[in-house]
Amino acid sequence: MPLARGRRNDRGFDYWPGFVDALSTLILAIVFLLSIFGIVQFFLTQEVSGKDKALERLNAQIAQLNDLLSLEKLGKLNLDDQVSQLRAGLAAAEGERDRAKALYDGIAAVGPGDTGRAVELGKSLDSEKQISARSLAQIEVLNQQISALRRQLAALEEALDTSEKRDRESQGRIADLGSRLNVALAQRVQELSRYRSEFFGRLRAILGNRPDVRIVGDRFVFQSEVFFDTGKADLLPEGRSELDKLGAALADLDKKIPNEIAWVLRVDGHTDVRPINSPQFKSNWELSSARAISVVQYLASLGVSPQRLVAAGFAEFQPLDPAANDDAYKRNRRIELKLTER
Repeated sequence: MPLARGRRNDRGFDYWPGFVDALSTLILAIVFLLSIFGIVQFFLTQEVSGKDKALERLNAQIAQLNDLLSLEKLGKLNLDDQVSQLRAGLAAAEGERDRAKALYDGIAAVGPGDTGRAVELGKSLDSEKQISARSLAQIEVLNQQISALRRQLAALEEALDTSEKRDRESQGRIADLGSRLNVALAQRVQELSRYRSEFFGRLRAILGNRPDVRIVGDRFVFQSEVFFDTGKADLLPEGRSELDKLGAALADLDKKIPNEIAWVLRVDGHTDVRPINSPQFKSNWELSSARAISVVQYLASLGVSPQRLVAAGFAEFQPLDPAANDDAYKRNRRIELKLTER
C-alpha cells in the first residue's frame, strides 16, 4: 500500500511553476501600466500649466485692448464735439454772407433821389464785405479743419474695428483654452473619484459589516458611540482601534494619488438636537467641533499628513433623521468621513 501511494504521487502534476510564471507576468503588466500612467500624468500636468500661463497672457492682452479702445472712443467723442463747433461757426459765417447780400440788393434798389440812403448803404456794404472776406477765410480754415477731423475719425474707426476684431479673436482663444482646461479639470475629478472608490472599497473590507458604520452617498458615517462617551470628546480605545485601520488605508492612498491632485479627508462632527451645557462644552457647536478635531489629531499622530486633514463641526443643524425620538437622536450623533478636493 505505501508503494502504491508513492506511485500515485509520482504521477501527480505540479502546478506551482506555472502559477509563479503567471504571477510574474501579472506583476510586470501592473508595473508597466503604472509607468504609463505616471508618464501621462506628467504630460497632462505640463499641458495644464501651459494653458494657465497662456490664459493669463491673453487676459493681460484683453485688458490692454480694452484700455486702448476706451481711449480711442474718448478721442472720437472729442473730435465729434470739435466738428459740431466748426459747423456752428460755418453756419454763422453763412448768415453774415446772406446779410451782406441783402445789403447789396438794397443798394441796387435805391433810386436817384436817395443819395444819402445810398451812401449809408454803401458804407454798410463795404463793412459787410470786409466781414464777409474774413468769414470766407474762416470758412476755408474751418473746411480744412473739418476735412482733417474727418480723416482722423476715419482712422479712429479703422483702429476701433481692428481692436474689436482682435478682442473677438482673443475671446475665441480664451473660450477654447477654457474648454480645454475644463476637460483637464474633469479628468482630475474623475481620477479623484477613482481613488475615492478604491479608498471606500478598502474601508469596507477593513471595517466589515458593522451596524454602527454606514455609507451615505460619498461619505462613511460612524456613530459617535464608536469613538466617544456621551457628552465627551476623548477617544475611546475601540475608536482608536478603528482609526488605526483608517490611518493605514490613508497612508497607502497618499502614496498612490499624484501630488498635483489637491485632496483632503474631511472629518465632520454632528450631534443630536438636544442642547448641552457642561463645564467643558457650552454648546453643541463646541462638542461637534472638538470631536472632529480629536479624530483629526489622532490620524495625524498615526502619520497622516496634516495638510490632508480637515475638521468641521456642524452641531445639530445637519440631521439625518428629523424625528424626535431616541432612534433619531442616535442616528444624528455621528462622525462622517469624506474624501474630497481642497
